[in-house]
Amino acid sequence: MPRLLHVQIDSFPLTRAFTISRGAKTAAEVVTCAITDNGMRGHGECVPYARYGETVEGVMSAIEAYAKAIASGASREELRKAMKPGAARNAIDCALWDIEAKLSGTRAATHACRMPPRPVPTAITISLGEPADMADEARAHASQKLLKVKVGTSDDRARMHAVASAAPNAEIILDANEGWDESNIREHLLLAAELHIGLIEQPLPAGKDEILAHIPHPVPICADESVHTLADLELLSDRYDAINIKLDKTGGLTEALLMRDRARELGFGVMIGCMVGTSLAMAPAVLLAQDADWVDLDGPLLLARDRSPGLVYTGSLVSPPSAELWG
Repeated sequence: MPRLLHVQIDSFPLTRAFTISRGAKTAAEVVTCAITDNGMRGHGECVPYARYGETVEGVMSAIEAYAKAIASGASREELRKAMKPGAARNAIDCALWDIEAKLSGTRAATHACRMPPRPVPTAITISLGEPADMADEARAHASQKLLKVKVGTSDDRARMHAVASAAPNAEIILDANEGWDESNIREHLLLAAELHIGLIEQPLPAGKDEILAHIPHPVPICADESVHTLADLELLSDRYDAINIKLDKTGGLTEALLMRDRARELGFGVMIGCMVGTSLAMAPAVLLAQDADWVDLDGPLLLARDRSPGLVYTGSLVSPPSAELWG
């Protein structure tokens, strides 16, 4: 029997609006891919991202275009070469990992992880807002070890002071989402160093970040929108100190594992991040994150309703997925 493909669009409301420098969202709009083989069903989820020209309808169509290839038994590696990186390939790739695990009776972690997977600490994200509101949210999470704080305005000084003062014992990642420019980056970097910020993520727009090769980095700088796949890494070695690997950018766990290992060879620090999605989207990323320097996989904590069963979050720790969820 050929493998069967099913694709659908799902919506999961957020507990409240999530705001970054490019705008706000109130729901996670995801595409769910299911592959059925020999009575078993494997699942994958992706989050189409408008910043990369993706829509839920377009991604759904892109997945359906490979139905014949999937039915004929195309492998993950074959699809990695045939499909462009992005959300559509991610959903298929992760569904294939899941169905392979179910058919073989061997957990995905056996192939994806060097050691048995364990709970990993994840950042808790604070969305962009007024300094006082961001301070209140940081204070509410002040016991967490790692906070990821959304910034990205022309003047983030008050926000930086507010969150650093409200959570003095937490390591803070500032994520500018391409919102800074040449006129303010030096000032913001110096203030970040003064406030003992741990990492700055994507301060400048992708394609307009050449200046990073020519200015000091008093705080390590991490690429996000500037890095998608294995091919991008060597081009960024003089601009960034770390990279953020997201499955929806790489086009799945298969590419992401190769990318993580090559990033280590080149001396990059590694963050494993996510779009705002459900536990199904985070599950393979938890395996990828086993030896990461920073983990940002709190997407399900922003939802009013998650998949069931979902990932287990205990404080700042996220546990590996159960077999019932994925892999």
